[in-house]
Amino acid sequence: MIVLFMVGAILVSAGAILVLLWFVGHAQSTGLVPTTLGLWSIGNMVAFLLNLLFWELLLIGIPLIIVAIVVWLWWRRLPLEERNEYTFRGKRSRSSSGGNAFSFLIFIGFLIKVYLDGNWDVAIATWSFDYLVYSVITVMVWIAIIFGIPLAIGIVWWLCHDMRSGA
Repeated sequence: MIVLFMVGAILVSAGAILVLLWFVGHAQSTGLVPTTLGLWSIGNMVAFLLNLLFWELLLIGIPLIIVAIVVWLWWRRLPLEERNEYTFRGKRSRSSSGGNAFSFLIFIGFLIKVYLDGNWDVAIATWSFDYLVYSVITVMVWIAIIFGIPLAIGIVWWLCHDMRSGA
């Protein structure tokens, strides 16, 4: 059973890589993205990634979901004794890694700032390093303001509430 799972994972990975390679060539030949990397803009990157996601889901994700449903239905029909023969889990670990939501938030904020600055369709090669650094710092300040003000209000409210109930 484990061997079948590993073979399936290898096939899905190979299929995803083949779809990526096909789409890269397709995107360049149809003019979705410039062939020279220095001419790419944020708009090109977002369009490329969204189209790639669509094709990966269509050609790999949907068939994978269908196969997973078929395997799950087959698994449910197995007798309990036979299911118990397969142990897929070792000792469970209760630790979990925190996601990377802060980096994702900065990235989304950066995309918004580039759009608001009017640099959405400007080639990234024309950007100065100062623009990049100051944009990231500006986004971090935005995030600090957006989350810091409610946090400060909450702390002040909690301290005032704690002092009143303690007095």
